[in-house]
Amino acid sequence: MYETEANPTYQQIARSIEFLTENFRQQPSLAEVANQANLSDYHFQRLFSDWAGVSPKKFLQYLTLDFAKERLRSGLTLAEAADEAGLSGTGRLHDLFVVLEGVTPGQFKLAGEGLTIRYAVFESPFGPYLLGTIGDRICRLEFLEEAEPTDAISIAHRFATDWPEATVIPDSAALRPLADAIFTDAARKPLRVLVKASSFQLKVWEALLRIPEGQVVSYDQIAAAIGMPTASRAVGTAIGSNPVGYLIPCHRVIRKTGLFGNYRWGATRKTALLGWEAAYAGK
Repeated sequence: MYETEANPTYQQIARSIEFLTENFRQQPSLAEVANQANLSDYHFQRLFSDWAGVSPKKFLQYLTLDFAKERLRSGLTLAEAADEAGLSGTGRLHDLFVVLEGVTPGQFKLAGEGLTIRYAVFESPFGPYLLGTIGDRICRLEFLEEAEPTDAISIAHRFATDWPEATVIPDSAALRPLADAIFTDAARKPLRVLVKASSFQLKVWEALLRIPEGQVVSYDQIAAAIGMPTASRAVGTAIGSNPVGYLIPCHRVIRKTGLFGNYRWGATRKTALLGWEAAYAGK
């Protein structure tokens, strides 16, 4: 069950973003876009600006191919992009608040035996999401569609791929402080993320943490960053299997053509994430 009431805002935003991306060449009017959210011009403008921090017209420029290509050109290497954002070092970036850990070989073999995963479903600016933790470490952040089941059996099945032997229990009260620290600009201590991964996957996901908010890179650039310039296809597979959305920012990897490409949790949500971050980074 949801820890909070589902918020209709993201669904309205998502419909408008989908309409904008499909019709941006026609430069749709505010009234046409507002109609997708079933709102008046005034209320839609206010809703959208509250969500994105900019007007729908301004937001549209962050979705264009030219803008994406310019960001790819300006982010020549992950290290340079990190320096430009004022982040020193390359081990713990992504706003200096995510620490990524891989399970030990012994833990990998046990497949979660003896571990307890606590979970809850919360609302975010990008719709509902499933949050799972092992101790004080996040092991899953997965966006959900409104119609997806959130009963105990369905949730347990989501964790079974990586942690088939773990005990899975709902605990929204314990996870609420952690959820409050994820989609926020408030001061916070580093968030610890625990993943079950191959050494290659871990390398790729660590590279993703070096992409500053508001920047994008290509699959080829990630492959080069981990010292395997011919492995862009394998990089794409690793990115697509990321179990901790947003915090391990796989949405910041796009095609070298400038097209945003696919996303595990939907192309519209990826567009929303990239536009939202670009808008806030541009302030």
